Amino acid sequence: MVLVLGIESSCDETAAALVDGERRIVAQRIASQDEEHAPFGGVVPEIAARAHAERLAPMIEGVLADAGVKLADLDAIAATAGPGLIGGVMVGLVSAKALAMASGVPLIAVNHLEGHALSPRLADEHLEFPYALLLVSGGHCQILQVDGVGQYRRLATTIDDALGEAFDKTAKILGLGFPGGPAVERIAKEGDAKVVPLPRPMVGSGEPHFSFAGLKSAVLRAHESGKYEAPDIAASFQQAAIDCVVDRLTIALAEMDAVKTLVVAGGVAANASVRGALEAVADKRGLRFTAPPPKLCTDNAAMIAWAGIERLGLDGFAPDPLDISARPRWPLDPQAEPVRGAGVKA
Repeated sequence: MVLVLGIESSCDETAAALVDGERRIVAQRIASQDEEHAPFGGVVPEIAARAHAERLAPMIEGVLADAGVKLADLDAIAATAGPGLIGGVMVGLVSAKALAMASGVPLIAVNHLEGHALSPRLADEHLEFPYALLLVSGGHCQILQVDGVGQYRRLATTIDDALGEAFDKTAKILGLGFPGGPAVERIAKEGDAKVVPLPRPMVGSGEPHFSFAGLKSAVLRAHESGKYEAPDIAASFQQAAIDCVVDRLTIALAEMDAVKTLVVAGGVAANASVRGALEAVADKRGLRFTAPPPKLCTDNAAMIAWAGIERLGLDGFAPDPLDISARPRWPLDPQAEPVRGAGVKA
């Protein structure tokens, strides 16, 4: 039975997990940093890196003890090598390198985005390639066709901010605390999405790419006007964001080949309203819809371990060298053309 240790430290979740080849999460531990970052209304990279350094070693020791296994029992050690906050990425990758060197177990350097992209296959054994993927998180917003492990065709990206970042900024504007996504979703249930007139950036443009900077600015203006209650602003923002996603996704799906399933992954995929809208898109186009359970949507080590297992199954698999570098940026589709006006998040 294949058994892989996964390590995740790309942002503000310190995580370690053991996953086997039968899609079982044998052991998993996740430490949140919400309390550390809450006073700042967002993630502070230096604080995140220090927290990873303090927590990761005992966390790895803990998951091994929970499963009753030793390092020598592993088939590989998979760690996020990017993209992400470079300090945190380095903590996880260096730890994995040290463990691999000491034990002789192969190292697999995993693209964090690939972890999200393949996580639906950990939860859904019937999900086959190719499939359409909406990847939405705090740092990334992309639409891809997933043709296989390591085979990704990017059809759309954000030219400015990611959807998860827009949720977090809206929460900060409304004083809802951190993390912002769940807070906005909760309060939006109490509001009326038709009350606040907010824009739908790029809807009707014919382009599949995203833009949320203008929507964030509109939320700020609505709040500062004093005309609207926070629940109505939250509900109106959430609906505007969903309308943008549905419009972009509809355009991108028309450019895909032979996909039978629509998949959503990443932290925003935990939002029930977003899932419901995407399921409706899939139904309209005759596609099956699937999404990982919420615990696999946010950053976690199980998805990193599973990506390692997927890599192990490739013909000609070779472990990564111990001198591989951490990467703050690492596109899934390096051949994708730069998007007009897009910044580093593309």
